[in-house]
Amino acid sequence: MPLSKLGFKPGINREGTNYSNEGGWFDGDKIRFRSGFVERIGGWTRSSNNTYIGTPRKIFDFVTLASENLLFIGTEQKVYLEDSGTFNDITPIRSTVTLGNNPITTGSAGSGVITATTQAAHGAITGDFVTFTGLTATDGLTTGQLNIEHIITAVPSTTTFTVTTAGAATSGSTAGGGNNKSAAFQLNVGLTSSVLGNGWNAGTWGRFTWGSASGSLSGATLRLWFADNFGEDLIFNANDGAIFYWDATNGATTRAVLASSLTGASDVPVAVRKVLVSEVDRHVIAFGSNPIDSAVQDPMLIRFSSQESATDWTPTATNTAGDIRLAKGSEIITATPTSRQILVWTDQALYSMQFLGPPFTFGVSLLGDNIRIAGPNTVVGVNDIVYWMGQENFYVYDGRIQVIPCTVRDYVFNDMNNQQSFKFHGGSISSQTEIWWFYCSASSSEIDRYVVYNYTEKAWYYGTLVRTTWNDRATGLRSFPQATGISTDNYVYNHEDGLDDFSTGSAVAINAFIESSDFDIGDGQQYMLINRILPDLTFNGSTVSNPSASFTIQSRDFTGDGFSESPSGSATRTATNPVEQYTDQVFVRARGRQLSIKVENTAVGVKWRLGSPRIDVRPDGRR
Repeated sequence: MPLSKLGFKPGINREGTNYSNEGGWFDGDKIRFRSGFVERIGGWTRSSNNTYIGTPRKIFDFVTLASENLLFIGTEQKVYLEDSGTFNDITPIRSTVTLGNNPITTGSAGSGVITATTQAAHGAITGDFVTFTGLTATDGLTTGQLNIEHIITAVPSTTTFTVTTAGAATSGSTAGGGNNKSAAFQLNVGLTSSVLGNGWNAGTWGRFTWGSASGSLSGATLRLWFADNFGEDLIFNANDGAIFYWDATNGATTRAVLASSLTGASDVPVAVRKVLVSEVDRHVIAFGSNPIDSAVQDPMLIRFSSQESATDWTPTATNTAGDIRLAKGSEIITATPTSRQILVWTDQALYSMQFLGPPFTFGVSLLGDNIRIAGPNTVVGVNDIVYWMGQENFYVYDGRIQVIPCTVRDYVFNDMNNQQSFKFHGGSISSQTEIWWFYCSASSSEIDRYVVYNYTEKAWYYGTLVRTTWNDRATGLRSFPQATGISTDNYVYNHEDGLDDFSTGSAVAINAFIESSDFDIGDGQQYMLINRILPDLTFNGSTVSNPSASFTIQSRDFTGDGFSESPSGSATRTATNPVEQYTDQVFVRARGRQLSIKVENTAVGVKWRLGSPRIDVRPDGRR
């Protein structure tokens, strides 16, 4: 028989059986499709060797008038501004309290543990950060060991707490430190995962039971952060918390403060699901906010400040501050701006919020009912088109709401930990026309999977990767898309930078592979022998002198059989730019009715792209 060209449809398809997807791809990891052909994705490097504390759930980049390109990073423990690789701690100070007379007591001799006593309730919890000021040396502990930031390790009472210093007490059980000293407590730390129970916020995110109970369980939800720039300044909040403000004129090392503490502040919300800035009309908008006359959060209330002000939230006849309450649903989940409107998701519907001007300022209209979203960070906007992950489908809004046909829908949604869906998040790689969603598989409580929709190719693919936040370079402020890992991997990464995994500081190969669905050999009526493959693989962009990938040929007699033969050959080619030298053919032996191929590489410095391979087959034996 003549050589047979193998042509495969772009994208992975898991909606049917392996055999029913003949002519398509069935599995893969760390790959993408471009112009109909499959290639491996780019690698990632550390943006700097500096680290942060905690697990980030939000990163956001912006630029000041002084041309400082800053990256907001919010974890369950800290808030940072990254500036040229340096992480500046801007975590707000919750309160500064006066300590008692000789307020610290050392532990046992040789221990660095101390117990501090405050004159009033401190409001701290275990894991909070506190900084002492003015303490005098005590029992062998120096002022340098005392008057720094500490992590609270225990809270015996409302007026005492314990920290561990880097020193060692001489005798132990000694009181000291002086009189009228102070302790500055940072914002209480949050949770890295949601804790299920019967209290408020205890159910599954975005489903009917979420937020339906009103019990005594407090702080049961994962800490999420939302941030936006107000000109060159930064405005942000933790989910269901107060609004904070960072002023660029004070410098990147200055801590953020409560917006309500700013000069002229009036009726600034104290409990907000999410805050953002309406860029065109310059209003600060609080979604799921407390009303003016109450500190109790109304999860369906939208409040907005007066135009060009982050502090004036009191509606008057001479300003544009006000509020709107949505009707469909029980809580606002999230919101995102476009050039013409702000889209607002409740747990049951999607609304459009538009600037109308005086006297109403904003108006809302219902776009769709029974529209659900997986989590508050699963919305991705690209070129004024908005994509999001729902609870059972993927959606797009381009003037109308549409379900995106998805060839990996069952694969994704049937292996998903919905109890941690508030960790799910989305992002884009605009240069590759891709939307990425990161989620937790059913067996994981942390992000470990991703699924990609290429809106140009109309193709889907997926893989495994731990990334808790994502920020595209589409704004032009950063050279690469950036992302973060979990608390044991405390770096910001530049993606599509190089070819390998540099998370350890040195190159580690990325295992990228693509595997086809089964296809008939010949017409499937008789056994065929495959003895040769012409790979058609390009290694343009590889950084090693002898890049290679492996072709695995798998054959079987019937659809229900296991693979009886799996010989493989190595397709190796030396790339000398600008002239390429190809491996022209690989000799293999595989016999059966059905065949699949797998292309894979596990070596550093390799970039590959698969074209249209051909196989040499001939009849071989019985039907």
